Amino acid sequence: MNTSWEEMEQSQPVVTKMVTNSIVKNRISHAYICFGDYGTPKREFAILLAKSIFCKQRIGVEPCQSCTDCKRIDSGNHPDIHVIIPDGASIKTDQIAHLKKEFNYTGLESNKKVYIIEQADQMTVNAANRLLKFLEEPSQQTTAILLTENSQSIIPTIRSRCQLLAFQPLNQEQLENKLKDAGITEANARILATFSQNFDEAIERSKDTWFAQARKLVVQLVELLQNNKDEVPIFVHTQWMPHFKERKQLQEGLDLLLVLFRDMVHFQIDAKASIVFSHQLDKIEQATMNWSMEDITNDLTLIMEAKRKLEQNVHPQLVIEQLTLQI
Repeated sequence: MNTSWEEMEQSQPVVTKMVTNSIVKNRISHAYICFGDYGTPKREFAILLAKSIFCKQRIGVEPCQSCTDCKRIDSGNHPDIHVIIPDGASIKTDQIAHLKKEFNYTGLESNKKVYIIEQADQMTVNAANRLLKFLEEPSQQTTAILLTENSQSIIPTIRSRCQLLAFQPLNQEQLENKLKDAGITEANARILATFSQNFDEAIERSKDTWFAQARKLVVQLVELLQNNKDEVPIFVHTQWMPHFKERKQLQEGLDLLLVLFRDMVHFQIDAKASIVFSHQLDKIEQATMNWSMEDITNDLTLIMEAKRKLEQNVHPQLVIEQLTLQI
């Protein structure tokens, strides 16, 4: 991961300007909340900022990307950077307690420390309150970077102690064109750009047989819902659930389903240029003969509700079975 501030500025000019000015003036905030849609480069930003803090061979604001500090940050092995991710469905109190304990020790190689909390909106109430106490005693040498798609789910007392950085949605057209330049077909470039955070991830997805199969299963499910609904329960049991084994994978399957139903809307209103599954145009046309605009709108709401149920830890197979019965 060798993203530079120059590259970051192309997709996030406002955030980049704010933070690079702080780096130049040596006024980096003690805490940031980076918020924006799925796909925005929040994690890349956090890693880049950490490099700018620790790199001893920085050129202006740009980390050198080749020193020991930069390389260890890339590999996730820097002793003074701590990353917290949800333990199961949430970030728990003991994870924040462990973080505070680690930070009581002097930095191993300097007094600087950085901690990154991914999906910060998934903190339990107790974990959030414990983090709040931590933030109320800021150290000049400590930088907290909280990443979230939903900043409103972070308690107001934490938000008020952090600098808020709003990440703009990615420019999908630029990513599509870059993928086409790399030899990806137009149809695949459209889908990959819809479901990827950046060029490197999109290229990885283009080689991912799991993602290719996921797309096929979504199209098959819609065909069965349209033509042979009696076979849907068997399909869910024998093909859908074995492929989408984890909640994250299942969320991605529902995201693909959302996009396919939105494509039906775009077809209905004659906005074919916005269709993502452009290589399935004939099947989308057939589906729109089966579903009215009202049906499609209702089904989009049902899919969103299924995604929320998954986040609330409802049993995955039950969520999909209920959804396919309701569509």
